[in-house]
Amino acid sequence: MRNQAVAQLLDSIARLLALKGESPFRVRAYTQAARNVAGMSEDVEDLWQEGRLESIPGVGTSIAAKIDEYLRTGQSTYYEELKREIAPQAAELLDVPSIGPVRAHEIYERLGITTVPELEEAARQHRLRGLPGIGERTEEKILREAVRVRLRTRRLLLGTALPAAEEVLGLLEGHPAVWRISLAGSLRRMKETIGDVDLLVASDRPADATAAFTSLPIVKEVLLVGPTRSSILTAGDLQIDLRVVRPEEYGSALQYFTGSKEHNVALRDLAIQKGLKLSEYGLFETSTGRRIASATEEQVYGALGLAWIPPELRENRGEIEAAAAGRLPKLVELRDVRGDLHLHSDWSDGLDDLETMARAALARGYEYVAITDHSQGLGVAHGLTPDRIRQQRQVVDDLNRRLAPFRVLHGIELNVRGDGALDYPDEVLAQLDFVSASIHSGFGQSEARMTERIIRALRNPFVCVLNHPTGRLLQRRPGYAVDLNRVIEVAAEEGVALEIDGQPDRLDLDDVWSRRAAEAGVRLVCDSDAHSAGQLDYARYAVAVARRGWLERRDVLNAQPLEALLQFLQRRHRRRAA
Repeated sequence: MRNQAVAQLLDSIARLLALKGESPFRVRAYTQAARNVAGMSEDVEDLWQEGRLESIPGVGTSIAAKIDEYLRTGQSTYYEELKREIAPQAAELLDVPSIGPVRAHEIYERLGITTVPELEEAARQHRLRGLPGIGERTEEKILREAVRVRLRTRRLLLGTALPAAEEVLGLLEGHPAVWRISLAGSLRRMKETIGDVDLLVASDRPADATAAFTSLPIVKEVLLVGPTRSSILTAGDLQIDLRVVRPEEYGSALQYFTGSKEHNVALRDLAIQKGLKLSEYGLFETSTGRRIASATEEQVYGALGLAWIPPELRENRGEIEAAAAGRLPKLVELRDVRGDLHLHSDWSDGLDDLETMARAALARGYEYVAITDHSQGLGVAHGLTPDRIRQQRQVVDDLNRRLAPFRVLHGIELNVRGDGALDYPDEVLAQLDFVSASIHSGFGQSEARMTERIIRALRNPFVCVLNHPTGRLLQRRPGYAVDLNRVIEVAAEEGVALEIDGQPDRLDLDDVWSRRAAEAGVRLVCDSDAHSAGQLDYARYAVAVARRGWLERRDVLNAQPLEALLQFLQRRHRRRAA
């Protein structure tokens, strides 16, 4: 969590420098340093205590001094000075996709606008179109996107909420007043964004359990203390709520507070049909008031004639009917994943070298990885030229000799150009073990054009996987217009897999479309898209999406052993030959 706090500080400085109109290079230095700190597997506090802050890529003397002050005092004089110069809330403007740093600076300096609602009102009054580079159409686009940002409630990414909640779980587990503890709400269902971070505790000493929660070392502020519900604000400004229930009611309470609302309504209707009443306190006979189940979720579901339903499926999408008929899927688990097929190294825009990435995967128990640095069309990510591909192959071959039987597949994340052409000719792609394709530009194309662009890439005989198929960035950028039904149809025809990208702000493909793809016979790949060794953990978020999409191990390509993966690739090879 200290890494995230330091990264947030550096990113906040970068945003204020952008609003101030500072050099883009200076802004980028803080942004890159923030990204590198967030992606480290080491604890930044350990590096600080050892005097090694400047060993972090992108952290020079100046930035290291600011990190040092923050870790010593809990604040940054430089950041506070920037906030006195510039209204910090003006950084909100950068959340609007059409507002880059230069434009945000102009809007702030000339119009004094500091918030998204103010920006929206200015656009409605046509006060933006007089600024440099803003005409009628751009103003209309800014208005649409400002409305979208304003209407978006403050929701946390799964990748932010889950580690924070797990830290609290770890601190409270084993406390003598805590009998059982669990995630609850949308976080337990592993939704891609989380409204409230909810925890549930079973205790016969609720006051002691509450006191333990509100006195945790990560507490910045206690927001609420009650007999059964308390709220804290962590040092990272995350609100976490705790409910305490009696041990004998833990199962029914956990079921109730996990939700979803739609699932709970359907479950209560089923209970009524059986002459029962279901609440957070238990399952009762309506006629006698006798409680027949409450201690565990398994008891509650079983008394309703259902198999226990995994939390990720509780969205009223057929799971109750499947549980009644004994047809629930055996969901894929993180431990089923045998390798990661989307990793970046310092050959392109990754933080760590090839060997560090490979050994980190080996330490996780993986059998294989695919190193998929960017292709040459993505210059901003230092994409590989054909010559560098050949040089990298020598390093991969050396790793395979030294790490055998662990296998490093030499791959590429291939840029799909605006017309569907690929960055390299087939003779270059033929040198690679694994080829995945991605859209990185031209997001504004029409649905028809984008769909045909992707289909052209899928029909290339060297392409094995389509990465992050919709291009969305959660809370930042909607996906591009594309006919996913058609993409899935062609992927099934061509034997191309679709990725579930585990980066917390992607989680793309989502659960609904992943389920449709699997039902169409398309394999899915649960990848981390890691840009550092520490980010290999992001595979857990991809697996969470897969579970919400009803996927089983057989549906996930990289949940298969190396031999099965190589057979999949060989089938693609035969298509090439044909």
